[in-house]
Amino acid sequence: MKILMVGDVVGAPGRDAVKAIVPILKARLGLDFVVVNAENIAGGAGVTPKTANELLSAGADMLTSGQHIWRQKEILSYIAAEPRLLKPANYPAGTPGIGAHCYKSRAGDAVGVINLLGRVFMGVDALDDPFRKADQLIEELKQKTKVILVDFHAEATSEKIVMGWYLDGRVSAVVGTHTHVQTADERILPKGTAYLTDLGMTGPHDSVIGREIKPVLEKFLTGMPNKFDVAEGNVWLCGALIEVDERTGKAVSIVRVREKFGV
Repeated sequence: MKILMVGDVVGAPGRDAVKAIVPILKARLGLDFVVVNAENIAGGAGVTPKTANELLSAGADMLTSGQHIWRQKEILSYIAAEPRLLKPANYPAGTPGIGAHCYKSRAGDAVGVINLLGRVFMGVDALDDPFRKADQLIEELKQKTKVILVDFHAEATSEKIVMGWYLDGRVSAVVGTHTHVQTADERILPKGTAYLTDLGMTGPHDSVIGREIKPVLEKFLTGMPNKFDVAEGNVWLCGALIEVDERTGKAVSIVRVREKFGV
């Protein structure tokens, strides 16, 4: 099974890249399943029904998210009714939406996806333990499939790495999102789990993690608050191509993906 996992999509430039590139990659690589992290797709922060539907119509089989999922108020009713958009599963009980689900690949095979949020340097209160939440959800998904993917949306590389080791052999892949900088540590862990600390950003790379450079620089130089608009230049799609043996759930390979959008 060939799976594409796409890193944080930022604003309209990132959405345009997904809409243009994902269909091409599906045809070129024979992709069976596509996961896209969408927490920054609406103006650079949050998700709206319109922007979520854009990516689902463009070829994403489902969308993961992070701590910005609640930034746009109209997402509350949408996420409660749309299982193809996950919230981080370790938000406390009572928040709308689900944090894990079992989907179907293009060939009809079951694929489980878990979305988790880190607790180190994230500034989010009242999160449940992502490690114990993973334990619970893996046991539930194992009743339906051996192929389980984890998007761990977290800041600290140490927290992501330890999650990879913790879940090695129990899931097919653990990939990190959130930092908007693709790491170069892709590997298959000893017990068969594909791992990458961060998928990177799908959006404008002539920027500061997706935002215009000048106002961010001014903030660092002066300490004064500023508005950080989404940048536009040098747009890339970043992520990882993961091959999984659907009979065992073990990863066969993981390769970083970087595809330039436009000229």
